[in-house]
This record gives sequence, C-alpha cells and structure tokens, in this order.
Amino acid sequence: MAERMGDRDAQAQLQEPPEGGPVTGKFGVLLVDGPSMAPTLAHGDRLLCHYGARVRAGSVVVAQHPLRQDLLVVKRAVERREAGWWLLSDNSAVESDSRDYGPVPDDLILGRVLLRYTPKPAWLAPPAWCRGALRVMPYGVARRFGDFRRA
Repeated sequence: MAERMGDRDAQAQLQEPPEGGPVTGKFGVLLVDGPSMAPTLAHGDRLLCHYGARVRAGSVVVAQHPLRQDLLVVKRAVERREAGWWLLSDNSAVESDSRDYGPVPDDLILGRVLLRYTPKPAWLAPPAWCRGALRVMPYGVARRFGDFRRA
C-alpha cells in the first residue's frame, strides 16, 4: 500500500498521479504503508515513481487496487498475462496481491518505482545495460543499485 505525499499545491503537481491516468514523463513521490514488499521495501520508505514508464517483468510498480481504486499499491510485476499484469508482494506472508484479485489491467498500472530515496537510498530499476556489471559486484554493493538477487 502507498500514500501520495504532499498537501501543498506546488508539491502535489509533482507528487500526485496525473489526472486521467498515467502520462509518460511525470514523476511522483510515494510513502510505503505496510509490510507487503518486505524485505525490499519497509513501512515508511519514500519512493520515486515514474508514471507511465514501461513495465517489465521484475519491475516494482505502483498501481490502483483493482477492487478499491482509491487505494494505491506497490507490488512487483511478475509476468504479463492476457488480462493484465500479475502483481505479487515480495513478502509471501502477505496475500493482498494477484493471488487474491487476479491480473491487474494495464490501465490500473500507474508507473514504475525507480528508487527508494529514504531512509536507505537504493535504485530499484537498474537499466538493462548495467545488469552484467551488477552481477560481478559484491551483493551489498549491487543491492544498492537495484540487484536484489539472493545472497
């Protein structure tokens, strides 16, 4: 689950999802609320989201909950299915994901989470060209750049 940040009008333009759905090139700030993405994300983490960005399998995304569209959720896009994206929590003990509500239609996927900027900065969407270099780095360093392979 995620909350939109900011009450001031100047900040709201950068931090609210764009009106009428995602628009490529817009960025926003989200606050993580809940344990569903542990250990990757924790309650209270602040994230930078790129609305309208291309989603790939393995991406951490922000989406509208299919059954409660006023609620934003942060989940991992696992695979593309005919009816939409299959989204799962990183914390397998939490089942508020596609195991409960099925594939999430493309129009409910708002964007891709790029990074966690506080409290422990980490890049969550490394570009494809740097993945080879991340594989040879020590796990602790590679994790800061978005390579979350198991140690």
